[in-house]
Amino acid sequence: MIQVIHGKKGSGKTKKILDMANAAIKEQKGDVIFLDDDNRYMFDLRHEVRFVNAGEYGSDSPEMFFGFLCGMLAQNFDITVIFVDAFLKLVKTDVEKTQEFFARLEKLSEKHNVDFILSVNCDDAVAPEFIQKYFI
Repeated sequence: MIQVIHGKKGSGKTKKILDMANAAIKEQKGDVIFLDDDNRYMFDLRHEVRFVNAGEYGSDSPEMFFGFLCGMLAQNFDITVIFVDAFLKLVKTDVEKTQEFFARLEKLSEKHNVDFILSVNCDDAVAPEFIQKYFI
């Protein structure tokens, strides 16, 4: 399953995804991962959540970030949910250019039974149709 927390900058996306990650610890039987582009929110997460500063790994395109996610899943079969804050900052592109990424991510999610929750900075009125189906 893929879910997208959406809205303009300052709309509370980060607070919502942090709350969801902290709540997931109680609900998930496997490992919970939180990816961000820096260390700013590391101490806002419960210690059981595995925090990763994905910005340190040079993933600067949707293709590279997809490979990064695949590497995480290849290394740890116990991951059940991955939260990604500031998705567009991590992939350094516009939301319109991520259609192929989301198609591949959906297949990855189904194949490995992993949920992905991403925060995406986009105006709801002009969001591409392919991403709207993931909006929560």
